[in-house]
Amino acid sequence: MEFALGATAAMGACLFTNPLEVLKTRLQLQGELQAKGHHAVHYKNVFHAGYVVVKNDGWLALQKGLVPALWVQFVMNGSRLGVYGFADSAGYLKDEKGNLVLVQSILITGAGSILGHFTASPLFLVKTHLQSQAVAAIAVGHQHQHTGTIEALTNIYKSGGIRGLFRGAQATVPRAFIGGSSQLVCFEYTKQLLDRYNVTSNALLKSFLGSMVGGIAVSVVMTPFDLIMTRLYNQPSDANGKGLMYRSYFDCVKKIYQSEGLLAFYKGLGPMYLRLGPHTVLCLVFFDQLRSVAYKYFPSRTRDQIV
Repeated sequence: MEFALGATAAMGACLFTNPLEVLKTRLQLQGELQAKGHHAVHYKNVFHAGYVVVKNDGWLALQKGLVPALWVQFVMNGSRLGVYGFADSAGYLKDEKGNLVLVQSILITGAGSILGHFTASPLFLVKTHLQSQAVAAIAVGHQHQHTGTIEALTNIYKSGGIRGLFRGAQATVPRAFIGGSSQLVCFEYTKQLLDRYNVTSNALLKSFLGSMVGGIAVSVVMTPFDLIMTRLYNQPSDANGKGLMYRSYFDCVKKIYQSEGLLAFYKGLGPMYLRLGPHTVLCLVFFDQLRSVAYKYFPSRTRDQIV
């Protein structure tokens, strides 16, 4: 049940935040491996990017990649929040006094995040391809020219097999562990502090405040890892599905630093927070409230039995 609750919460949040994911992807790909001032700037900032996308591609372009994005949330956050919810219900995240056990919580939530991210990698790959596609006047990064999710998965599999579908999947591991653990641990720790200092007894408000802190934390620490993953996913590939721009994860890091500088790793930070902030709030508030409803309708079962 925890998996289903997590997946439902994440998919609900995705409906509202996918447009910001589209804008973040465009900003991260803009000026790829080019020095600042030596490439066209189609998107000046997240707000300008939104205007440019709508002007050139129409309003529906803001929801590009929505289908694979929803499936990504189903698999990725279903697994991630499912593991977190099970561990929380079973008492693995806190000691006998109810205090968060930091290292144990980081390891458990990080492991759940890696499981979900890696499993969803083929869908994340297609989502990135579709979100980057634009008319020639505002195109950034490699344009894969997919017509839909199924067609994209089929063509990638035909050209590269299973290995092609999981191209760039290694980049999900650090992104998942850092992002997932920081978000959920900050979320839980903030709620614990609110209880400790009797700030509020309102469960919805505690979920909201905890998710706000979690959203800030995950945006700051995950942006560089997210940018690397976006670049690895979106690069063109040869007939065997091997990337043509970056040989490996560390080759990608090296080339970005040498060509674009250190600050390039924080390209898209604005839309990252504007996307992950609301997404974290919506997702974790939905998750907390769905769990509360589930517990309410299973009065004869203990919290740790609802899995």
